[in-house]
Amino acid sequence: MKINNKYIMVAFMALFVLISCEEGFDELNTNPVRLTSVDPSFQLNDAIIASTPTYNNLTYETTIVRQMFTPFTGVGTGANLNQDNRSQTQQNWNRVYPNTIKELVDGIERNKEDPELSNIVNMMRIWKAWAAIWATDTYGDVPYTEAGLGFLEGISFPVYDTQQSIYDNVLNELSAAVGALDENKRIADQDIFYGGDVDMWRRLGRSIMLRAAMRLVKVDAGKAQTFASQAISGGLMESNDNNAVVRHNPNYRNPVGTNLNGGQAPFYYMDREFVNYLKDRNDPRLTRIAVRYIGAKQEGDQVEANADRSFDAQVGIPQGFDVSDINPQAESEGLASLYDYSQLDRNRLGGPEAPSFLVTYAQTLLLKTEAIVRGWASGDAAAEYAAAIRANMEQFSDWPGDTDISTEEIDAYIAANPLVADGTEIEQINGQYWIASLLNGPEAWANWRRSGFPVLEPNPYPGNDLNGEPFIRRLTYPDPEYTVNRPNLDAAVSRQGADALSTRVWWDVN
Repeated sequence: MKINNKYIMVAFMALFVLISCEEGFDELNTNPVRLTSVDPSFQLNDAIIASTPTYNNLTYETTIVRQMFTPFTGVGTGANLNQDNRSQTQQNWNRVYPNTIKELVDGIERNKEDPELSNIVNMMRIWKAWAAIWATDTYGDVPYTEAGLGFLEGISFPVYDTQQSIYDNVLNELSAAVGALDENKRIADQDIFYGGDVDMWRRLGRSIMLRAAMRLVKVDAGKAQTFASQAISGGLMESNDNNAVVRHNPNYRNPVGTNLNGGQAPFYYMDREFVNYLKDRNDPRLTRIAVRYIGAKQEGDQVEANADRSFDAQVGIPQGFDVSDINPQAESEGLASLYDYSQLDRNRLGGPEAPSFLVTYAQTLLLKTEAIVRGWASGDAAAEYAAAIRANMEQFSDWPGDTDISTEEIDAYIAANPLVADGTEIEQINGQYWIASLLNGPEAWANWRRSGFPVLEPNPYPGNDLNGEPFIRRLTYPDPEYTVNRPNLDAAVSRQGADALSTRVWWDVN
């Protein structure tokens, strides 16, 4: 058979084009600007930024512990009415799992075999422990061992671990991660906390360990003492320079401050119990925290011309009211309206670029003081207590506006409010912890539940979802979990009790 040379040539050319296309196929179909890997330092930072308190911090935690309050209902309904508002109770879950835990688990799993990245991996382990504490303290039993493994291992329906097992793991993880940090390995120089400083991360890890250990004082005092002693002897935070703080800027604004300077501006007020606690002790922090718009009858009157930041002018709002009956109460106290009560100063601590303090030197010193009082560590409890108060007052210099507290004011307050060895030391210490944790609602609420101090009056609002409990003890699981992960959620509920605001988490006992 005679073959036409023209057909041979066409076939040869087609084969050549096909081979050429195959050889360049990957290059032609690869996005030249798409990331194929992520620097784990950036994942760590993203996880940290996602850890900052949000609007839910106002709806529940700060209101439960009597620091702030809103009489307004609607989207902000929550602890102000002791109601289970599931659109808000899920907010911590929606921060910690899709953001913080997801980034950390991915970064740890992808890089744990690379010895040069061991420091970054261990920093991630430390912050994952912090995030797990946040989640379990809020809800009780939560996903932990299988959390964040949906993409890596196809686990779309993670089991809920018991809070006891989570704390066991977290304490051991912190001990191991701190011990594995190594100055001779690559540092996470993009780390927004410490620029990769390994010693500071060790001290942060031990300070978180102390915090976790002290949660267990009522359920496992032996373990609490063991890990508290280990953390203290290893070395804790040494100054406010060690604070784990997110410093907000115009590119990433403070979520709480943004809400307070936006649509929520006229809704939130300083709680009466918190204001009176500061006033009773002549505490100079009050004049840096609060502002009152004298004579305000409406939102439009809350302007700088009416602002009074003086000590005597501050009047906290009482709980037990809503917008339907708070105005008569305000008028009976000689105020123009509800808008005349003291607010968190939106130009200072409540500013949109105000920093978010997640773990502080002051908090850590107060926990160390309690450990000393309990006999778990050596030291001068009174001196540590005074140093903790000084640290928190000096921390006010980090907030915008005129918030500095002078050395003379600090000295006078400490002299007038020493730690008195009269059997009430634990109460005194945790009263100061309450103040030092302002705006970090999850921590203020968790420490109040585990210590029982300060002694607070329950919100007397009539009609609630508390089933006989005077205070909210946990937040309820997100509704989507009932749809997508019901068997594991049901197993958790069967262990710890009803998915209700009144159910106590494992370590929260009388």
